Amino acid sequence: MSPDVDVLLDRARAWLSEDPDDRTRAELEAVVSAAASGDAEAGAELADRFRGTLEFGTAGLRGALGAGPNRMNRVVVQRAAAGLAAYLVDQDPSGGGHRSVVIGYDARHNSDVFARDTAAVMTGAGLTAWLLPRPLPTPILAFAIRELGCAAGVMVTASHNPPQDNGYKVYLGDGSQIVPPADAGIAARIEAVGPLASIARGGPGTVLGEDIVDHYLDTVAGLAGDGPRDLDIVYTPLHGVGATSVLQVLETAGFAAPRVVEQQEQPDPDFPTVGFPNPEEEGAMDLALALAERTGADLVVANDPDADRCAAAVPGPGGWRMLRGDEVGALLAHHLIARGTTGTYAASIVSSSLLGKQARAAGQPYEETLTGFKWIARVEGLAFGYEEALGYCVDPAHVRDKDGVSALLMLCELAAALKAEGRGLTDLLDDIAREHGLHATGQVSARVADPALITAAMARLRDQPPTALGGLDVLGVDDLSTGSAELPPTDGLRYHLAGGARVIVRPSGTEPKVKCYLEVVVPVEAGAEDGVQAARINAAGRLDALGSDIRAAAGL
Repeated sequence: MSPDVDVLLDRARAWLSEDPDDRTRAELEAVVSAAASGDAEAGAELADRFRGTLEFGTAGLRGALGAGPNRMNRVVVQRAAAGLAAYLVDQDPSGGGHRSVVIGYDARHNSDVFARDTAAVMTGAGLTAWLLPRPLPTPILAFAIRELGCAAGVMVTASHNPPQDNGYKVYLGDGSQIVPPADAGIAARIEAVGPLASIARGGPGTVLGEDIVDHYLDTVAGLAGDGPRDLDIVYTPLHGVGATSVLQVLETAGFAAPRVVEQQEQPDPDFPTVGFPNPEEEGAMDLALALAERTGADLVVANDPDADRCAAAVPGPGGWRMLRGDEVGALLAHHLIARGTTGTYAASIVSSSLLGKQARAAGQPYEETLTGFKWIARVEGLAFGYEEALGYCVDPAHVRDKDGVSALLMLCELAAALKAEGRGLTDLLDDIAREHGLHATGQVSARVADPALITAAMARLRDQPPTALGGLDVLGVDDLSTGSAELPPTDGLRYHLAGGARVIVRPSGTEPKVKCYLEVVVPVEAGAEDGVQAARINAAGRLDALGSDIRAAAGL
């Protein structure tokens, strides 16, 4: 047996001595036994679990469930909670502020366990802990932080990740996800936490009543104004926690109950009907689209498992099609502008440039941020924010994060108003294209087994920058890692191309992927009967060419 394996075995046995979870302890004992007997596969598994640690950053923690410091488990979660508690105490050493934390959780494996552990660690550190009453959407947690005047919030969720994952998302008292330097400050305190036995555990905290949930749902329903409500809706929560909230909001706002995809209505942490529980993934929406086709529905809407994202599909001449996140963003922006919503309209750098044109045409400020709602939510005077990955903030006064429930309601309200005029969402998208040009977006992504391949792809693009992409000259390149007056530094490259096109390449913040975001802008010929359709065909060809060229340039 090699010295390296001996070291790993020693670390694993030390872990076993303090792991409070019977399941992860038994799982690790089996791996240790196999590795000790010379099983190479078990040795590699042990190395993956113990050579590194699950790093805490601006996305909090997210990873596969299992024993070891590079997995999501009760040891890692309690250490994270202890570090967060120490950080909060440091921020208010006198105890004169509101030193309370509200904790939410979804229906994934162990989410409730991690939430209860967090509450016990918070009370053990002298803080007040509030737990949401049951598995609920992430935006309810974001709402509750500000409603209760908490110093921080924790949401136990892995959003739309695969079933074997879970995560730990941290918010501060403004109701927004953490950003630097808070992430580094919390990470440093987690690193300083001693053995698990040294972490004080107090009482279970206080489980909140349903009134906080009802207050959120009534607040969301109140966003809808007077207007038509005739709309035949198909809805799926994709085995997540969104169904009861969405059904209550739609009913309160005056809509008829949607047809819910029965196979996906109840929370199920194994997500049995989908490969990935993400409405953007191939096949995830098949059951919803089939139900809409059978019933002649007007609109399909969906949430991801923690209901902070919203997806939509519409009927067309060629059958049902999913709307891109940028299309939903443009529709919601149009709706809010038409309602007289004033303030700053904001989008992440990887989202379409169309929102800026819509805002400026309406005389409203526009701001661009780094990816992630932790940045969008902090825009001064925010009226509406979105990013192309199906995240929308339509009510920042109450939820300073993406909210799939309120976005869904706003989209249904818009669709019902258009239906009353004999039109649909695609007709409005055509109108927007005629006014601002057709903004077509796409994405090329590559999932990798070895994170070093991501580093290699970014290095290749920096060392051998392309001079043309998709037949369009590269007019300029922004290396986003250096930062600017407008944006903090981040690992990414932005290519400005002829004709207003652009390509952005960046590593994913939550998955082992390289992502390439594409946009082309095609003017719509004035007066032409099929001008928008011709522009769409033109744009599709340009996007294909851009995607092919950037993949080749990055070596993906």
